[in-house]
Amino acid sequence: MSIEVKNISKSYGAQKALDNVSFSVKKGEIVGFLGPNGAGKSTLMKILTTYINADEGTASVNGNDVNENQKAVQLSVGYLAEHNPLYLDLYVREYLEFNADVYKVAKSRIEEVIQLTGLTSESHKKIGELSKGYRQRVGLATALLHNPDVLILDEPTTGLDPNQLVEIRNVIKNVGKNKTVFLSTHIMQEVEAICDRVIIINNGKIVTDKKLDKLVSEIKEQVIEVEFDKVIDETLLSKLLELKSYKNTHDRVWELTFETENDCRSSVFDFAQENRLKTLQLNLKNKNLEEIFREKTAK
Repeated sequence: MSIEVKNISKSYGAQKALDNVSFSVKKGEIVGFLGPNGAGKSTLMKILTTYINADEGTASVNGNDVNENQKAVQLSVGYLAEHNPLYLDLYVREYLEFNADVYKVAKSRIEEVIQLTGLTSESHKKIGELSKGYRQRVGLATALLHNPDVLILDEPTTGLDPNQLVEIRNVIKNVGKNKTVFLSTHIMQEVEAICDRVIIINNGKIVTDKKLDKLVSEIKEQVIEVEFDKVIDETLLSKLLELKSYKNTHDRVWELTFETENDCRSSVFDFAQENRLKTLQLNLKNKNLEEIFREKTAK
């Protein structure tokens, strides 16, 4: 396993940031690590990158224990922290050359990561002159510089515009074919676009750990938003077959949840006709990863 976490716990005073967390990640997997603010994501990433120690449990990266073989872990990991620490007075190339010396990698690698992360047009500038999005690219280039087996990325697309988002997602996805990528993000579309698997943490505990396609396929409900041409009595909705629940979201607008994967819009349309109603809008609103995330982290 590229990453192995067993019964990890970590507290800050009375606050338990991680509570008996266990999981493993295989080489070639791109895993999205999700959770609300304060759930313990950054704490776990700092443990995996040897920045801090756990109170209990063990963790290894590339077969190296994070406590006993810190140097080996650091050499096998490319880490992009949430608050990307950079030397703002250095030029982009100068900064990458400095890190190349630290990692003892060939200078030719600098050109490779500059092109890979789309920094070519900005590489002559000082880091302090760059936008936040380009600073993120510098951080990602640095993480890739020594060609690590494992990438640990904490909010890697912070500050990127929509076009940059697509470019960096593609970089991460392509790199992930030959590496292990463990990334945290609050952008659900990013997870859907990049990740093979999702781990959700809440209050320091793992609440979900599943392949993305399996997680989505387990949704056995159909959600439909309908607007009628007049206000109706909610008891009328009991005539709808397989209706699990309903919610009046606004005036004549209802959100109907059915216990089926099948498209029930025709049933809702027929129901309206039978009850002398007109449907002003009839939209399919299937649950997505964002709604699953909210359900799993609601408590």
